[in-house]
Amino acid sequence: MTAHDFDYKALKPRRKTRVVQVGNIGIGGDEPIRVQTMTNTDTLNVSATVDQIMRCVRAGSELVRITTPTVKHVHALREIKKILKEEHNCDVPIVADIHFDKAAAFEALKYADKIRLNPGNLLDSRGMGDKILTDDEYQQELERIEEGLLPFIDELKKSQKPIRIGANWGSLSGRILGKYGNTAQGLVESVMEYLRVFQKHEYHNIVVAIKSSDPTVMIEANRLLAYEMDAEAMDYPIHLGVTEAGSEEDGRAKSTIGIGTLLLEGIGDTLRVSLTEPPEDEIPVCFTILQATKRRITKAEFISCPSCGRTLFDIASVTKEIKSRLGHLTGVRIAVMGCIVNGPGEMADADFGYVGGAPGKISLYRGKEVIERNIPQEQALDTLIELIKKDKKWIDPK
Repeated sequence: MTAHDFDYKALKPRRKTRVVQVGNIGIGGDEPIRVQTMTNTDTLNVSATVDQIMRCVRAGSELVRITTPTVKHVHALREIKKILKEEHNCDVPIVADIHFDKAAAFEALKYADKIRLNPGNLLDSRGMGDKILTDDEYQQELERIEEGLLPFIDELKKSQKPIRIGANWGSLSGRILGKYGNTAQGLVESVMEYLRVFQKHEYHNIVVAIKSSDPTVMIEANRLLAYEMDAEAMDYPIHLGVTEAGSEEDGRAKSTIGIGTLLLEGIGDTLRVSLTEPPEDEIPVCFTILQATKRRITKAEFISCPSCGRTLFDIASVTKEIKSRLGHLTGVRIAVMGCIVNGPGEMADADFGYVGGAPGKISLYRGKEVIERNIPQEQALDTLIELIKKDKKWIDPK
């Protein structure tokens, strides 16, 4: 095997999908990869829920999911959407999160912009434990599920509301567990059984999600999901997330590994980072993952060296200052390097470079070209800003 036998491109083409319209935004196709979150307030506390939605929207969330365990909770959506529109001029799409209660699913079609269904607990249950069904018994269960979905499919066709079929590792049905166990294959089959019913009855306004708290399982399952859908001519967009990822460094690391790996492989059309933190805190992580995988550029990118004994200035404080003054820019890559030994080479793909040239002196680069050499450090950042303005890549901060 030679080097020519390997595909070194880390960023694969994005998987081709249909566009699913959710309120005023599209998911899939050539639409941007969408960022979303979920409220953690009591949905019946309308004012608290509205306040939290607005914090999420201001942070950049493009969809917001709300738990609706009963019809009463679904009815609260009407008031929530009314206040969002009339008092905040906000029309962010609202997703109703449905588990167990079929009546709530039907009622949500009146108010929500999208409905999330969990195939593990809507028409199924874990009640049969790990009992292994015969082929005939399994087929009978599939027929029961199809029969149970048909009235809802009829209402979906009338409303043309989109749905998300979302399976979680922790809520697979007993029937699936009995045949496949708590595995990636079981997750995929849980979703595919529903998709086949919707496809058979010609309803395709669907987004699909498979989540696990283990990023390795989540990656394996989503790879298999994309393969199985492609094999059965299904072009539904995929929602990515590592469920119950945790908080702080752990939650961010797990989410980045799971979501980021799949984005690099071209899988994923919308995402949520699930943290044990206020939901608005999830949004910056989403955008950071999208930026790092180059799937959606929404901010400036900063490259900085870790510093060493050759570093000619306090790189940590200087990098912080540069970020504070240039962090509002979009799509600009700025390198901050402590010395000229590795700096120019390691920042070769940056748009602009700020490099220590001598004690108290800074050299500025455009790409690989030195534009200003040995500027006094106290003047260097202002000079860099003028260079960015000259290249018409500057925007004023809001």
